[in-house]
Amino acid sequence: MSVHFDRQERILMTGGRGRSVAPRELAADPENWPDAVIPDHPQARVVQAIARSLARHVDQEGLGLRRVAALSGVNRQAIANLLAGDSWPDVATLSRLEDGLGIGLYPGSSGPGSRHC
Repeated sequence: MSVHFDRQERILMTGGRGRSVAPRELAADPENWPDAVIPDHPQARVVQAIARSLARHVDQEGLGLRRVAALSGVNRQAIANLLAGDSWPDVATLSRLEDGLGIGLYPGSSGPGSRHC
């Protein structure tokens, strides 16, 4: 038996098939990522805020993706996908980026989440 989920159902599902739609595709204007308005998907807005924070830090520090990858242990392509809004970062990726860069990326965090554990 096969179960079919339409696009809207996939967008609303957490994890699994819900991740088949990239965060940037949930924006009103995907080409304006990470500054586009995302009206109806709070989780995509969190990813967007993380991408903006990461991009700002990379820019301010003059870091390339290879350097960020070396500091964090996160694959360069995974970092590029996060910045472009093409992927949903998992907890391990976010934690490694925060620890490697010594900053908080999750909205409202004052530093790497692992410092609070």
